[in-house]
Amino acid sequence: MVGTIIGSGIFLIPSFVAIHLHSLAAVLLVWAVGGALTLCGALSLAELGSMYPGTGGLCTYLREAYGSLCAFLYAWALLLMIHSGSIAALGVAFGLFLGQVVTLTPLEQRLFSAGLILGLTLVSCLGMRAGKLVQNLFAIAKISGLTAVIFLLTAKGRRPLHLLATTGARRGDALSLATFGIALIAVLWAYEGWHVISFVGGEMKKPRRDLPRSLLYGGTIVMLIFLLANLGYYRVLSGTEIQSSNAVASYAAGKVMGPISAKCISLLILVSMIGCTNGLILTGPRVYYAMACDGIFPSVFGKLNNRFRTPTLALITQGIWAALLAVSGSYQQLFTDVVFTAWIFYGLAVAGVLILRRLQPERQRPFSVPGYPFLSLLFCGAAAVLVVSNVIQEPRAALTGLTLVATGLPVYFWQRRNLRAGSVALELDQGE
Repeated sequence: MVGTIIGSGIFLIPSFVAIHLHSLAAVLLVWAVGGALTLCGALSLAELGSMYPGTGGLCTYLREAYGSLCAFLYAWALLLMIHSGSIAALGVAFGLFLGQVVTLTPLEQRLFSAGLILGLTLVSCLGMRAGKLVQNLFAIAKISGLTAVIFLLTAKGRRPLHLLATTGARRGDALSLATFGIALIAVLWAYEGWHVISFVGGEMKKPRRDLPRSLLYGGTIVMLIFLLANLGYYRVLSGTEIQSSNAVASYAAGKVMGPISAKCISLLILVSMIGCTNGLILTGPRVYYAMACDGIFPSVFGKLNNRFRTPTLALITQGIWAALLAVSGSYQQLFTDVVFTAWIFYGLAVAGVLILRRLQPERQRPFSVPGYPFLSLLFCGAAAVLVVSNVIQEPRAALTGLTLVATGLPVYFWQRRNLRAGSVALELDQGE
């Protein structure tokens, strides 16, 4: 979970946040709020994951709470935007940072972005063991490297930390709910991927125990890393410097340790992005496969490779579409579209905890949400506010997300009609 979440956000988002929030206290608050919301959602999913530990994650939870149409629309949105868009955004960020290590034209950056996605897709096609090995190696490398960066910036930084002092060039702007909300959307992108561990619950040895632990411990570790990283940045750089840099970690390292260190940090960031991208590529097709096996998603996504036992067609489809998105979209556009679309379904999934407590009170719950129902209600309220505010602030992104979800409706009804036709034909054959 940690390896999947920590990708490009903690390196690219701080400058965006600093542009909208002009005190260290406000910056730390928005990262803490994003982490707290992530933990509230993770704890709620932990209860659902302990009840339904098989592969499928949110699709399974949405199906149990709302029916097959909602589950299908989430899987459809996952393929067209949420998951594939996240992979594409990371690919774009990879190309941008690679361009800081070696000289690349904009076209070459986009080609490297697509190449990363397609290359890691090929690795995942070779089996869960190969993908897991790559994921664990990159997770260990980037967490160790990021921890070292945080320690060095904190130790060598000489700037005093004034929580309430106004930072940055735009001193006249006051903190408002609108600016805090815009910054929060960006921060939630940095935490994006917190739920994907639920997609591979069916491949865990002890999912009823390990899935809740992964969600809880992983979310806590990531929030602490993000808060400490921001403190390290502000120990070295002023608010104005952070606002003007799209590679804050490299800039800060270069300022205290020289240009060679900046290059090393850029390499660390590339490793981080590779690990995060690999984690997303590895997990998404498990959802399409599980839904296809249940008859909800097109059946072609339910076929496994005979040799490697992987959903190869689902992996290839996701990889090609994500590569196309990476070639055609910008980083900010992609993460804005992803966050809006994803949080509609996150809110519905967490609300499913409340619904299933009433619909299935007798079902065993090896893990229960602490503080029920307040944590779940808090998350649902925040998700509703986020979605509505995004419609107001970014109507284009909202329309794009809603349109992509709506395109799944004819596919769903076509799929259901084919299933009914197949069932009728089978009954007639058996009758004969």
